[in-house]
Amino acid sequence: MPSTILTDDGNHPIVVAIDKDKHSPSAVKWAVDHLVISNPALVLVHVRMKNSPNQVGANGAGQSSNRGLSDQDTHKVFTSFRAYSARKGIAVKEVVIEDISASKGLLDYINSYRVTNIVLGASSRSTFSRKFWTHDVPTIVNKAAPDFCTVYVISKGKQQSVRPAAKALASSSARLPSSQPWSAARLSNYSEPEDVARSAYMRAEQNIGRSNASMDSVDVHTREPKNSYSRSSPSDAPLNRGSVDVTAQNLDFTQVSVNDSCSSSSSWEAEMNRLKLELRQTMDMYNTACKEAVSANQTAKELSQWKMEEASRFKQARISEEAALTIAETEKAKGRAAIEAAQKSQRLAEIEAKRRKYAELKARRETEEKNLALNDLSQNNIRYRKYTIEEIELTTKNFSNSEKIGEGGYGPVYKGRLDRTPVAIKVLRSDAAQGMQQFKQEVQVLGHMRHPNMVLLLGACPEYGCLVYEFMNNGSLEDRLFRKGNTPPIPWEIRFKIAAEIATGLLFLHQAKPEPLVHRDLKPGNILLDSNYACKISDVGLARLVPPSVADCVTQYHMTSAAGTFCYIDPEYQQTGKLGTKSDIYSLGVMLLQIITARPPMGLTHHVERAIENGTFADILDPTVPNWPVEESLNYAKLSLKCAELRKKDRPDLGSVILPELNRLKELGMSSMPGTGSSS
Repeated sequence: MPSTILTDDGNHPIVVAIDKDKHSPSAVKWAVDHLVISNPALVLVHVRMKNSPNQVGANGAGQSSNRGLSDQDTHKVFTSFRAYSARKGIAVKEVVIEDISASKGLLDYINSYRVTNIVLGASSRSTFSRKFWTHDVPTIVNKAAPDFCTVYVISKGKQQSVRPAAKALASSSARLPSSQPWSAARLSNYSEPEDVARSAYMRAEQNIGRSNASMDSVDVHTREPKNSYSRSSPSDAPLNRGSVDVTAQNLDFTQVSVNDSCSSSSSWEAEMNRLKLELRQTMDMYNTACKEAVSANQTAKELSQWKMEEASRFKQARISEEAALTIAETEKAKGRAAIEAAQKSQRLAEIEAKRRKYAELKARRETEEKNLALNDLSQNNIRYRKYTIEEIELTTKNFSNSEKIGEGGYGPVYKGRLDRTPVAIKVLRSDAAQGMQQFKQEVQVLGHMRHPNMVLLLGACPEYGCLVYEFMNNGSLEDRLFRKGNTPPIPWEIRFKIAAEIATGLLFLHQAKPEPLVHRDLKPGNILLDSNYACKISDVGLARLVPPSVADCVTQYHMTSAAGTFCYIDPEYQQTGKLGTKSDIYSLGVMLLQIITARPPMGLTHHVERAIENGTFADILDPTVPNWPVEESLNYAKLSLKCAELRKKDRPDLGSVILPELNRLKELGMSSMPGTGSSS
């Protein structure tokens, strides 16, 4: 049954595999620095190679089977480690194993003596070679070592790899003889090199005195059962195969036989001479080191003094440099500020020059447009009266806010009285975009036509862009629908009448001669109401004449930019710029829905459609008006939704479909009003 190596203290010694390669010294040093601290017991194991049985037969019976190192060479393997361990004050045991391979010998030794920690030097192969070569000793031991053993592989003084033990070792153990103690307490704790050498020297002399006596031996053997190799001790006590006898006193590796006593004595004498020489060398090195330390201390003081002086000079130079840099930065900042100020002044001058030039161009263009409009008005036979600016100012009290009754995109609207008639005066703002063009358009359109459902243009002041209209007492349809000024709600009968009159006036524009007119800005704010709720279409400044051939829904007149009010603009016209009479039908559809719901135009078509689908149409009607004819109002709403279709071709015709239905609803409303009969 395998036994376990233990020291007298019950600790497992650290086993280090050594050879004559460059990694063995670093492995021993690493083991001493990292493992022997808590367990000051070290076993150095060297595997001496021998031929396999087949090779022995091939060499012949008379030839030695040992193809490894000789005894003397094997002895030299441990020489460098003895001095190192002596200096460190560590108890070292030396073991030589003979086997056909180093890995096999080490694995047999680990299993036989239950080794718990083994340290190996790394393979001498390159990193690239190790990836493809798996037969080096560290790799094999790493893979094949028992699970109670921790394997350390050391390269260049650093831990290359570690394979920790998977389980603890069984409790059965076999101690070494007490005559060979492993306790580190029996070794001197040397702190100076000469003490280590002196101790080694004294031990060497003691060993020489005992050189004629019988000496402890070390069995060198193999784990191979058939090829065991061992040297016997001079004593009569037999040694079992596989046992290892190590010397505790001299820490030397020695192979002793009956005929080797002379060589052993000379070896001890050589060792003593070597230790004496090492002692002298150590003392010389110590003395030299002391002298160098004194010299280095003096040099350090001189360097420190020189460093302090240099630091002081450097500090002064840095202060001077910082002051110079500060002055330079200040001057540079002043220069930059002056340059920036000059550039800013230049930019301001350029901007002012451009602004002045733009103002001159704008004034010249406005003057030219005004003159052109006046020439056009003077050349055309337009029926309207020309008012002077003095008359306009007098009746508006110099455009007082107290006389202001409204505000539009064109400009403010004032109430006045001219020729003993109440009038509404719309004044062109000086900054209104294309204001003169709109002024000219309104004069041309309203000056040539008369219709009960079109606002009447009474006159104008062309020089100042003032238009004079008949005064409408009830203001705009938008103000009345949303009850501005807390006015009473419009009855549903009147609302049906207003819808029919708006469609009548719009049809008049679409059938204008010689070319149809598209209003382009039809909305409740541009529908005016008199005291009897008769409605009239106003604000034709955005109206456009289109040729009769393109007035239908097949081909549209292409405009470069869409005009109108958001939520009322025809989506197809807004997207494509193609203008036609059905562009006004979309605006009419949205406005017809507002007439019965009194709601804002945003998303109104969607809300009405949802109410119809959900059967809650009655809830979306204007709640301020009682007794809505729901069925007729539903037909009205469905017609309005058709007018507000996204595609022009899906919208109904104004003259043949929309107006007849609205006139029918108007007659229904008029006949339902109190105090009126069917005749009226």
